[in-house]
Amino acid sequence: MLKNPGLYIHYPWCIRKCPYCDFNSHPIKGEIDQAAYCAALLSDWEAQQRPGDSFHSVFFGGGTPSLMLPIHVAKLLDSLPIDQHAEITLEVNPGSHEYMNFEDSRKSGVNRLSIGAQSFDDQQLSKLGRVHESADIVTAFKRARAAGFDNINLDVMWGLPGQTVDAALQDLRCAIELQPEHISWYQLTIEAKTEFARRTPILPVEQAIYAIETAGLQLLEECGFKRYEISAFAQVSRQCQHNVNYWQFGDYLGLGAGAHGKRSCQRDRVLHPMRVRKVSQPRLYLADPSASVEHSVDPDEIVLEFMMNALRLVDGVDWALFEGHTGLAQSALTAQWSRLVEQNLVKTQRCSTTAQGLRYLDSVLQAFI
Repeated sequence: MLKNPGLYIHYPWCIRKCPYCDFNSHPIKGEIDQAAYCAALLSDWEAQQRPGDSFHSVFFGGGTPSLMLPIHVAKLLDSLPIDQHAEITLEVNPGSHEYMNFEDSRKSGVNRLSIGAQSFDDQQLSKLGRVHESADIVTAFKRARAAGFDNINLDVMWGLPGQTVDAALQDLRCAIELQPEHISWYQLTIEAKTEFARRTPILPVEQAIYAIETAGLQLLEECGFKRYEISAFAQVSRQCQHNVNYWQFGDYLGLGAGAHGKRSCQRDRVLHPMRVRKVSQPRLYLADPSASVEHSVDPDEIVLEFMMNALRLVDGVDWALFEGHTGLAQSALTAQWSRLVEQNLVKTQRCSTTAQGLRYLDSVLQAFI
């Protein structure tokens, strides 16, 4: 049965594009007509809405959505069908905290912040092309707490250029010291068509990467952050519900320039997903917010797509969820799954990896290609 979808809202502008970023983001050039963009988002919603839609979570991503004035955030949240107890997240760039009114953002309906710290080492922040310094992270966090935000995530990257184990752990300690409810601790990867892809920095060797990951996982566990996804760690009952929906292969609507969505229809007790992608250029999106590219997920690809999401979760998912989304019985994967079990990469009774399988997830996924 279809459950309520999540809602992703994309704000495509940022102060400066980071050299590792492959998201749809555009450095600000001149004045941004935020009111016009807000109106376009609502037109986009009207074109995509389905009867009975009600969103269990909302996520404002970017770009730098913390540059969006709270009055426009409030208008969007007041105009859309959102569950009463929905998780509503706004991404915050610490470099934009001086432009942001945290109190008004809280009053607008936002109840969770995701602060893009990335590192507390000013030299690393410079290498990463960030517009903030470590002191800005602390200031933004304290301002958020003072405004009443009691659910805050910190993004922290590891495997940075020339990074040692001690330096990576120091970044984590700085994040933990602020006492956030959630930490996203993820490895820097070099993505195609980014500045780092053209001029790749020297990253830690494989042995150092293994040592950083091992030590970091231990520190997070010791400090009460339970790992529930490959790069997500939360205090008790503070998992990001919006992202859990992604990983459980749930539906979500995407609004905004370059946004992606996945909507399903149910036929013969099987959910058939449709991918939706919005035009990426802001000026083209503003000209026609309803323009999008849609395609159904090929049946030959559905197993891999499902596994790429579900196996990121530490506890995985029930096989019933797999069967409902793919129309296949668990037995259809007996050969691949048995081989992975023999290699101690997946569990026998649940659609889930072992600890070793989570560490080598790319190798696990090769079995479904």
